[in-house]
Amino acid sequence: MNLRDQVREHLLKQMVSGALQIGKTINLAALSRELDVSVTPIREALTQLQQAHIIKAIPNRGFVVSELDVDEAEDLYNLVANLEVMAIENSEFDTATIEALKKQQEVFENAPNALQRIQADLEFHKLMTQGYENKLALRILNDLKTRIFFYERAFMLDDSFYNKSDNQHEAIISAIEDDNVPTASLLLKMNWMLILNYIQKKLTE
Repeated sequence: MNLRDQVREHLLKQMVSGALQIGKTINLAALSRELDVSVTPIREALTQLQQAHIIKAIPNRGFVVSELDVDEAEDLYNLVANLEVMAIENSEFDTATIEALKKQQEVFENAPNALQRIQADLEFHKLMTQGYENKLALRILNDLKTRIFFYERAFMLDDSFYNKSDNQHEAIISAIEDDNVPTASLLLKMNWMLILNYIQKKLTE
């Protein structure tokens, strides 16, 4: 992994951990000292994240994590849903993968707090799509889900909302076990649209 990608991964991890929050300016000089790299790979990484709409450049201020927006949420969730459907329709699911999904579903159901539940949910989706051989698509998905994390952390701290996701996850696993990919794809799309509808309501309240 080159320096640019190392910086990018570091920033993504900071976002998911909550160290980098919405509206916070990314300090290039501090980042350069922390990672012991020049500002060049940092700027390259920031440009990539800007292109992915995870951060934005503000004149006289630098790069900041973008504010949440209802139109972006619609585009984001629809795109992730479509990419994941494409991924599972072009994947082979062996016994080990199905068992991994079942174990991750248990982690999701038993998460002790909302933040860990969100992270467990995203990990479930990552496991489900990891068999897709299009590495570029998976990288795009990873970027998009980092952005999705901000929406879910902002609006989905009510654990009771995830009860419906529990049932949908289990139904997706059952469909994959039965080698019924069309049903799994439909359930997967419904899962993302359920979350999108909830977030849209929250953003327009």
